[in-house]
This record gives sequence, C-alpha cells and structure tokens, in this order.
Amino acid sequence: MDGNGRWAQQLGHPRTYGHRVGSDAVRRIVRASRRLGLSALTLYAFSEQNWARPPSEVEALMDLLREFLLSERDDLLANDIRLRGVGRIERLPSRVRDVLERITDETKNNRTMTLSLALSYGGREEIADAARRLAERAVAGALSPARIDEAALEAELPSMSVGAVDLLVRTGGEQRISNFMLWGAAYAELYFSPALWPDWVEADLYEAITAYQQRDRRFGKVRSDVASAADARGPTQATTAGAGPAPAIPVALGAR
Repeated sequence: MDGNGRWAQQLGHPRTYGHRVGSDAVRRIVRASRRLGLSALTLYAFSEQNWARPPSEVEALMDLLREFLLSERDDLLANDIRLRGVGRIERLPSRVRDVLERITDETKNNRTMTLSLALSYGGREEIADAARRLAERAVAGALSPARIDEAALEAELPSMSVGAVDLLVRTGGEQRISNFMLWGAAYAELYFSPALWPDWVEADLYEAITAYQQRDRRFGKVRSDVASAADARGPTQATTAGAGPAPAIPVALGAR
C-alpha cells in the first residue's frame, strides 16, 4: 500500500497525515473485498525495513495501527472476518501487540474472509526464520534433514496458511515487490497501479481483479494442459468484478 507519504507531501502536509488518510483507504478496500467474496486479503502495513524510518514516523504509525485495530474490531466480528498478523510481531510495542493478539483471538473462528496484516514483515526474513526453526528441530533430533523439502518449509511460513498469492497489487507507481511475500508470490499475477494509496477506491480494486481475470495462468504448463485440467474439473465461476461475486482469490496488497 505505497504512496501515503508522497501523497501528503504533494499537498504540503506531513507524511503522518498521509498514513492517517491511507487508513481510510484500508477500510474501503477491506469492505469491498468482503463484499466481493475474496477469501483472503493481505495488507503490507509495516515492513521489517520500516523500523529504519524516523522514530517520530514509526511512533505515529504504531499509534495509527492500534487505533485502526480498535476501530475495526466490531466490523471484523460482524462480517465474519478473521484477523491475524504475520511477521516478527514480537517487535511491535506492547500497546499494539496486546490489542492485535486480543482481536486475533476474538476473530479466530470467523471463516468468510481472512485479513492478514503484514507487520514487521519481510519475505526474506520470513523464509530465514522458517529455515531456522526447521534447523533447530533437526538439531534436536525431532526432524530428519532428509524430510526437509519445499512442503516442509512452506508449512513453517505464516503467510502461506491462507494459500499462495494469486494476485499481488502494488500502488504508488513503483514496479517492484520490495521483499513482500517472496515465497507465496512465486506464481502470483502482478498488478502495478499508478495511483497513490490514499486515492485508492473500490473501482481500483475492481480494475485490478478484472485484469487478473484476463491473465493466462499456466504455472509452467502449456495452454493445452491447462485447458485439459479445467475440462476435467468442470465449469468454474468467472465473473467480472462489480457484476457479481468475484472468485475467492487470495490477494496481497503491497509492497511498502
């Protein structure tokens, strides 16, 4: 969700103002995603590298995150949305971590949509942390090194508990993924929007999903293989966003 700071500076405001207005865009897109029937939405809210920003901006972001969590709690419960955090959550200040953990617990049985907040998150860091956990189990004799394969590593990645990313969106005009969901986005369709995040509205989300629906996803196969597999499964739903329920695709909005 890129562009908060630039949006504010263009209007002569401090960067923190852009983050606050950006939180309104978060609310719009979460609600639109729920209405469309998306099964999973991951928001890159704060990267591991963002700790290097000026302390005043980091503090403001943490306060805004806490405020957002508290303000959205009732809507999450009312709309059957499960909240979870992925990343090095232990680095968050206790005033934020405690609220996140409480609402995560309160929404854990919700099933219609999963909203993941990537907080103190980095794709490389997530993979390194997973590898470390597997190594520790191997050293302890609880896991044979011969059993460490892609599936074993993937099972240790919190971001993958909702499945691989189908559509990865970056706003703000930059065309890179900036260490976001590196494992899960291996076969994701990438969509880059020129609009700065505070300006994003429901129509932008619909446009991104419409573009996704027009992509030819082969996963390394040739077109005939994909067609044969689709025929074997039978008809599937494919609608234009805004004209009816959208496919339940995991979407990731990043990267900062």
